Amino acid sequence: MNADFARQVAAGSVYVALRGSEFAGYVAFYPQGDHLHLDAVAVLPAHSGQGVGKALIGFVEQTARRAGLKAVELYTNEAMTENLVMYPKMGYQETHRRRQAGYNRVFFRKPL
Repeated sequence: MNADFARQVAAGSVYVALRGSEFAGYVAFYPQGDHLHLDAVAVLPAHSGQGVGKALIGFVEQTARRAGLKAVELYTNEAMTENLVMYPKMGYQETHRRRQAGYNRVFFRKPL
């Protein structure tokens, strides 16, 4: 991964989830055309399975709606099979697959 987190934080594109006063996870996203692009979502293992990731993705979707955007788009690595099951359950539709930057990626879009 070559994410430039300093640039993303400076641009206001990164948000964190807290459980009490403890860091639980983060999400990074940015507007792109008619949608928000969900760039990254991560949850610490200690908070996995507690709804933190779903809440972060829900925040992205709410932000897109408030901005009047039409969708949220993302991609995941084809090897992350749990994501290939989870995103459709959350209303995301697979749009295509392609090899990009050395990875087999699966692209999803959720119309809002």
